[in-house]
Amino acid sequence: MFLPINQNDLKSLGWSELDIIFVLGDAYIDSPYCGVAILGKLLISRGYKVGVISQPSLDTPDDILSLGVPKLFWGVSAGAVDSMVSNYTSLMKRRREDDLTPGGVNNRRPDRATIKYTNLIKQFDKFKRKIVIGGVEASLRRVAHYDYWDDKIRRSILFDSKADILIYGMGELSILELAERLARDDDYSNILGICYISKNLKGGYIELPSYEEVSASKSKFSEMFQIFYENSDPVTAKGLLQRHGDRILIHNPPQRVLEQRELDAIYEMEFEHDIHPEIKKLGKVKALDTVKFSLTINRGCFGECNFCSIAVHQGTRVVSRSKESIIRELHFISKLKHFDGVIRDLGGPTANMYMFECDKKIKYGKCKDKRCLTPQICSNMSVDHSNLIDLYRAVRKIPSIKKIFVSSGVRTDLILKDSKSGEKYLEELIKYHVSGQLKIAPEHTDKDVLRLMGKPSNFDLSEFIDKFYSISRKNSLKYFLTYYFIAGHPGCSQNNMENLNKYIQKHIKTPPEQVQIFTPLPSTYSALMYYTGIDIDTGGSIFVERALKMKRAQKELIIKN
Repeated sequence: MFLPINQNDLKSLGWSELDIIFVLGDAYIDSPYCGVAILGKLLISRGYKVGVISQPSLDTPDDILSLGVPKLFWGVSAGAVDSMVSNYTSLMKRRREDDLTPGGVNNRRPDRATIKYTNLIKQFDKFKRKIVIGGVEASLRRVAHYDYWDDKIRRSILFDSKADILIYGMGELSILELAERLARDDDYSNILGICYISKNLKGGYIELPSYEEVSASKSKFSEMFQIFYENSDPVTAKGLLQRHGDRILIHNPPQRVLEQRELDAIYEMEFEHDIHPEIKKLGKVKALDTVKFSLTINRGCFGECNFCSIAVHQGTRVVSRSKESIIRELHFISKLKHFDGVIRDLGGPTANMYMFECDKKIKYGKCKDKRCLTPQICSNMSVDHSNLIDLYRAVRKIPSIKKIFVSSGVRTDLILKDSKSGEKYLEELIKYHVSGQLKIAPEHTDKDVLRLMGKPSNFDLSEFIDKFYSISRKNSLKYFLTYYFIAGHPGCSQNNMENLNKYIQKHIKTPPEQVQIFTPLPSTYSALMYYTGIDIDTGGSIFVERALKMKRAQKELIIKN
């Protein structure tokens, strides 16, 4: 079933009112790739009545009150991506298209959607039910943060939105506990994975430099961010406090990571894998083509690239689903009336981290003095693709599925590191799960730039290129690689891009299809370096390209050759 989106849906379910209403900045897709769909189905499985309002108008109360007022709380999410990233390019131009809006025109999602939707609810909900914000936008903006579009430090989004509670991270366990507490009218202040505002300090919590301090001092902002990031691991993190004027942000420690059986159960809930029929009438939602028949096999990423938000939102622990669960979900999808026989993706944040993890990290938490993959792959990390090879071979035996592609990115350094099964995995991937091209993301080739990106600086891209084309020729396949590079990252100058261009001409020989200009995402190390101009490893100054014209020039140097 779809989550109800209108009164007709409520009548068909026999529901007169809802316990929880989600407000979403994307078109509602009933898919495990939609966070609201997951949370809604999970809450319904526990007996709650849940509905969703997708991309409401801000001008009238008609949309926001279309399902009435919830008994317990409103849940607000800007969508799968921060609304400012959705609405603007890295060169500050308004995006004309939106793959998550019916019709594809970017005219339904407001800037700073979490704030706008919360204000909309407050304006028209006369019962003043609690408002809970979450999703990527809220999660990455939960403490004072640098905002690229305002070019300044903004307050925690809890203060700017005036919401009651913020759930950060993936949210399943926290929202279930919150719903239970609110249903009983119990205190919720100790729930893991939430933030709220208080007038009082909380014992045993670490006090971050205040919003006023970090706004006035880049060194204080850097100090704040380091403490914040170091307390993001569920095993070791302590609670945090941050003063904003005479009020205090209470940031509880992170929620625990889901166990495999819990992750299996979540992804095996019944989804329609489609757009709600009423939303479909408004126009095509392009993103559906990608996620409609795709599967998540793992969550989290221990890569910790400095420009990426996954570590702060999903976490650095990788939790993998069981092979049996994945096969059951594939069987379910294969029986859907509109299934075309092709699985678009069998992946996750990184497709080839399936069943990889460090036993030490699971028990004691993330290391404070080193990372899993940089400057080199840690010896404690079990780099073995054999489980993934077994999974691929098992899913290919499902008779009702014609083809299974892997579209998520793969870590090429992990493939080269795996002396036991890395080359076998690559051959398996190329022969059976690539649709003519394999997308890889080296990001750059300059060692200093790669280090600042949090990528291994000793990685030999040319070795991987040779392996890929050698395997393709061996199997008589005319496949090719496409490359994803980043221009304008902190520490990257025009000279660095010229060196990258020389490498491309020598080793790749064709211009890459994707070169993205760096965007400083809130609560990432790269945003910290962009704002402060300081190397996070050495403490020294680094070059930061801030002129939009020169950022464009860095990109054009690559794509025009």
